[in-house]
Amino acid sequence: MPYKVLVINPGSTSTSVAFFCDEAVSFSAEVRHPRETIEQFSSVLEQKEFRTEQVLSLIAEPLKDGLPDIVVGRGGLLRAIPGGPYSINDEMISDLESGKYGVHPCNLGAMIAREIAEKWSVPSMIMDPVVTDEMDSAAKVTGFPEIKRRSVFHALSQRGVARSVAATLGVDYEKSKFIVAHIGGGISIGAHRNGRIVDVVNALDGEGPFSPERSGCLPILPFLDLIESGKFSFDELRKKVTSGSGLIGLLGTNDLREVEKRIDGGDKEAELVFNGLAYNISKHICSFVPALMKGGSDKNGVDAIIITGGAANSKKLVCAVEEMVGMIGPVHVLTGLEEMEVMGMGGLCVLRGNLIPADYSYGSIINSTES
Repeated sequence: MPYKVLVINPGSTSTSVAFFCDEAVSFSAEVRHPRETIEQFSSVLEQKEFRTEQVLSLIAEPLKDGLPDIVVGRGGLLRAIPGGPYSINDEMISDLESGKYGVHPCNLGAMIAREIAEKWSVPSMIMDPVVTDEMDSAAKVTGFPEIKRRSVFHALSQRGVARSVAATLGVDYEKSKFIVAHIGGGISIGAHRNGRIVDVVNALDGEGPFSPERSGCLPILPFLDLIESGKFSFDELRKKVTSGSGLIGLLGTNDLREVEKRIDGGDKEAELVFNGLAYNISKHICSFVPALMKGGSDKNGVDAIIITGGAANSKKLVCAVEEMVGMIGPVHVLTGLEEMEVMGMGGLCVLRGNLIPADYSYGSIINSTES
């Protein structure tokens, strides 16, 4: 009998589900969450019941063919841990509910997966959480003694598309150099050197380019002046930076399709903001070339630049970025179920006994070392 794996992936503006029957996707669906719907909730945790109902509604039809053997949720903001599978346990749920390591809708992945799995008496797990940490120690150093950079990014998506492109090129991922940009509601960029993701743009902490919903990096002194002015409370500023800036703050929409329609209609402001987005993404992609050349790496250049995420469906944005970064390596664009496939195959490997889920409560804190 084939194994059935249910995958649940809450994002900032959507929730995706997929059923895998062994390696094949037997069902997939996504529900988009309009901004006005999400803003009805005062916190991410309050969205849990709403998103759980959405998931159960999406999977009602495929459930008629039988229950899954395992439920895999997207890994959230936990302590820094190696990549791979982890069983969802009480300590993990406690850390996610408290927001101890940060708050994001991806935190709901493990919570929803466990709740649903317990109803059916099947195991639940996460795979390659966003806190996967393989950063070079030098990449964590900042000029401010009290702050170190941390690794939070679209680990599932980035690793999945990098391995896929490596297979397409006929090269070994563990011996290759890629720069991967995941462009969604938030934007993360990773330097993949010989199988390790040695530096990342951590979009959650405000690094990198502005995105459809986030401010990206800002000039720090003017931002400190804004704090001192009292125009916004601390909580208001946090919300504005993480979900009320970027395209939504500048143009009133987080939908690139709407922005492109405005450009086609002659809106010069929309065109300027769009060009700024493409430029900022390109600038940060190029900034990771040194990470790939570091540590005695060969000097043959970048094997590929990979663009993925929801905004990779925008041909206009992809073409604009490719024009600016194509000189450092060939550009590959991947859209689709890359994140879902990595989670699905992780669940399948666990069911087959090829992978054993780690215990989040033991041996899960890591200190990255350079290789």
